[in-house]
Amino acid sequence: MPIFDTHAHYDDSRFDGDRDAVLAALPEAGVELVLDPGCDLPSSRAAAALAERYSHVYAAAGIHPENCAGFQDADLAALRQLLAQPKVAAIGEIGLDYYWAENPPRDFQQMVFRKQLALAEELDLPVIVHDREAHGDSLSIIREFPAVTGVFHCFSGSPEMAEELLKRGWYLGFDGPITYKNARRAPEVAAITPLERMVVETDAPYLSPVPVRGRRNDSRYLPHVIAKLAEWKGITPEEMTRITCENGKRLFRLG
Repeated sequence: MPIFDTHAHYDDSRFDGDRDAVLAALPEAGVELVLDPGCDLPSSRAAAALAERYSHVYAAAGIHPENCAGFQDADLAALRQLLAQPKVAAIGEIGLDYYWAENPPRDFQQMVFRKQLALAEELDLPVIVHDREAHGDSLSIIREFPAVTGVFHCFSGSPEMAEELLKRGWYLGFDGPITYKNARRAPEVAAITPLERMVVETDAPYLSPVPVRGRRNDSRYLPHVIAKLAEWKGITPEEMTRITCENGKRLFRLG
């Protein structure tokens, strides 16, 4: 069954030694599609270049909250150019991150987030939202843009937040942490999330699932995440693989 890894950073420097070998091996391992989101303009350009080179790779372009310190309105014009490319399917990774004290100020992150959501509204594109320790503000800001939907990547909010997002047409991303022993909220969120709104992600090279936790992650480890979700939803891993692949294609409008 074809796997769609809807969030993997193959532009990351941890793949510099074997990037082409890893990407070339994915289809044989059952990974039909990968979406690589940028975190700033250089990584967005790198993701777009990988999408051009590999038929099974698509890209997203965006400015991550951890990387938004130097943001200027001119950056929106650069994003707009990238988003015009046929294999750049979404705006992302964008959002809010209050976890790291050294991140840009919260009000600045919020401004950058709003400007990219407005661009998504204008261009009618899905978005990939990063929300770390910023659930209330993330939800408040996306309420300002009811026409915009996409996915909350590696969703870590409450079941109540999930319910509101689902009512608004959003998808939820499930990653390696759902396989960890301390994953308490994840089963509750999965229980209320319809199968047709789930997508699976690695966040490679980060968030490796059990039993490969601590190693560099890549899309070939996604079956561990799929198996856990399938167990929670009472279906086979094969069925979960098929459903999440279809969901990812629908989310990112890939036919």
